[in-house]
Amino acid sequence: MQTLTVDLGERSYPIHIGAKLLHQPALILPYLAQKRVAIVTNTTVAPLYLQTLTDGLALNNVEVVPIVLPDGEQYKTWETLNTIFDALLTHRCERKTTLIALGGGVIGDLTGFAAASYLRGVPFIQIPTTLLAQVDSSVGGKTGINHPLGKNMVGAFYQPQLVLADTDTLKTLPPRELSAGLAEVIKYGLIYDAAFFDWLEANVEKLRALDAEAIAYAVRRSCEVKAEVVAKDERESGLRALLNLGHTFGHAIESGMGYGNWLHGEAVAAGTVLAADVSRRMGLMSAAEVERVRSLYRRAGLPDTAPDLGVEAYMQHMGLDKKVEGGRIRFVLLRGIGAAFVTAEVPQADLEAALTHYVQPA
Repeated sequence: MQTLTVDLGERSYPIHIGAKLLHQPALILPYLAQKRVAIVTNTTVAPLYLQTLTDGLALNNVEVVPIVLPDGEQYKTWETLNTIFDALLTHRCERKTTLIALGGGVIGDLTGFAAASYLRGVPFIQIPTTLLAQVDSSVGGKTGINHPLGKNMVGAFYQPQLVLADTDTLKTLPPRELSAGLAEVIKYGLIYDAAFFDWLEANVEKLRALDAEAIAYAVRRSCEVKAEVVAKDERESGLRALLNLGHTFGHAIESGMGYGNWLHGEAVAAGTVLAADVSRRMGLMSAAEVERVRSLYRRAGLPDTAPDLGVEAYMQHMGLDKKVEGGRIRFVLLRGIGAAFVTAEVPQADLEAALTHYVQPA
């Protein structure tokens, strides 16, 4: 097991990364305010891991309230959030009842938002079971739900007590979900660490084959970058915005295509290709670098083109992005691999050209 720390002063918390961590309830017990928890999971993850976690906690006299939700991005809504509140109230859960998110990014975001809101704030723990959640969404305290007009537009910054990333859970991921997680891993190399991007180019096939050593390194390095960025800019006032590379375009794809039709990682991959192409058109990246990005996404099993929603639809969806400031869309672009920055100074002609170049019929 490897342990990292998200350094937020009194609200700092550990990230444990390793195999078979779900079988080690002793890692969780120190973070429980009372011997009662509510485990929020979904219909896909529950049959795989809920009993293991429940049994381990029960052996330590911890009472478990299970809350099993439907699976899918399309359920990241007010209605599903209210299902969590219904269960918490029905079982008379208190301020010291810890919520445990057992699942992927949707479960983590819903559980974290529920924890931030229920009784004005109860503790929660992240146990991410997808690669995307282990390397990105479980770390940093972003929680929330989708709105029909925009992704993640309603939520809160609310940090967990603990992140427990059991890499063995990745063995039950469908290949498409594993690839979706690789999109966020690749992102860290692009924004912050050119040497890590080089390593990914050399090892992407090992990652897709779930080579234990390669997966452990990729998860650890991704979490190191995320933890460092969050410690410096918890509420995304500057540096943390770089973590949204590809997301402005990607969120437009997700909402434009209908939540759940494109996985988040797939949309981020396509969105990053668009961001790289805009960067090239602005003279910031070479065509060869853009091709390196596209090639790595293809080898990771991800799209390297975006759906053709039309320029007007893209602009409409991106206008609802959280990074809009003063009515202007702020984009994360690249000055080469490993060097991201945020700007609102994007020529409309370059933007429109990118939105009509690397696209395919939706």
